[in-house]
Amino acid sequence: MKKMLLASAATLLATAATAEEVKLGVLLGFSGPIESMAVAMGSGAELAISEVSDSGLLLDGSTVTAIRGDSTCIDAAAATAAAERLITADGVNGILGAACSGVTGAVLANVARANGMVMISPSATSPALSSAEDDGLFFRTAPSDARQGEIIGKLLSEKGIGSVAMTYTNNDYGKGLADSIQAAYEALGGEVTIVAAHEDDKADYSAEVGALASAGGDLLVVAGYADRGGAGIVQATLDTGAFDTFFFPDGMVSDSTTEKFGADVDGSMGTLPGSDSPGAEKFGEVVGDAFDPTSIFSGESYDGAALLLLAMQAAGSSDPKVYKDKIMDVANAPGEPIMPGELAKGLEILAGGGDIDYIGATAVEFLENGDSAGSFREVVVEGGAFETVGYH
Repeated sequence: MKKMLLASAATLLATAATAEEVKLGVLLGFSGPIESMAVAMGSGAELAISEVSDSGLLLDGSTVTAIRGDSTCIDAAAATAAAERLITADGVNGILGAACSGVTGAVLANVARANGMVMISPSATSPALSSAEDDGLFFRTAPSDARQGEIIGKLLSEKGIGSVAMTYTNNDYGKGLADSIQAAYEALGGEVTIVAAHEDDKADYSAEVGALASAGGDLLVVAGYADRGGAGIVQATLDTGAFDTFFFPDGMVSDSTTEKFGADVDGSMGTLPGSDSPGAEKFGEVVGDAFDPTSIFSGESYDGAALLLLAMQAAGSSDPKVYKDKIMDVANAPGEPIMPGELAKGLEILAGGGDIDYIGATAVEFLENGDSAGSFREVVVEGGAFETVGYH
């Protein structure tokens, strides 16, 4: 009995010696043009972090702490400064983020690569990021807008819409998405009457809407932000009666859009990342009433945080230079499928030397370049609310 007690004490001492506080940076647009979306995104990431920390199974009993940083979505200097603070002052072991494509590219180029820091973005969708120099450090659980553009072009064509006017927020996200939509739609015989950039936070969008109205079209595609210029464009359009139907890509599919405009935009359509996989249903059960599990990018945020921590377990290290090579392994087949709420199961399998295939909330599957293969949810506005009508 004495030997057993001594052995147990030795085990406890060894565990205490190897356990650590793992820190994850949650670098999202908590202010700026997607601040309404960032609420559920932050909650999704922190749900996965709590699930892992509470299990006590990560790296010999390590705890996990979430440390938030504000990427602002549009201010590259502020985003890089926030990322530098997370790494140098807070000592994070990985970053869930950033949010929005332009600032994500800036953080990757100027901070993450220089510090060997892994980033998994849940919402940076610019096609340009697919070929960014990343030293194997950058991944994203949201699919590229190259894919979203193809789907939007196909939907417009299939619904018999012969021509559209299009406006986009003047940044990497907006320009990349607009180019993708135009190429896909025109390839299917559609006509884009005008493609016009708009700046965020203007007091008056009458000039932009005047140009869009003059060009005409069956509807207006607004590749903008629900909390900034996209909303301003929609308001000015409704005020003038230039268009009464819109297509809203992901940056506009927010509760703030329907709260502002309600039934005035009934009949409008939209797309956002999402799937009808069993994992999506399971995510809803895990979330319960904590937040809306269908909120844009909330599932992608949960999955990104989960993958960072599972990769650490697979590598036996919280050092991003070590575990970066395990992210593909835990995200893709072969292995035991892991759903939301099953992170403890995944940690146990990895600790025993087994393999997992993380399915998660969004049916994660990484391509060779770290992009998500992804799928999209099609929505329409009915009775002043976004309603899901299909998946692509």
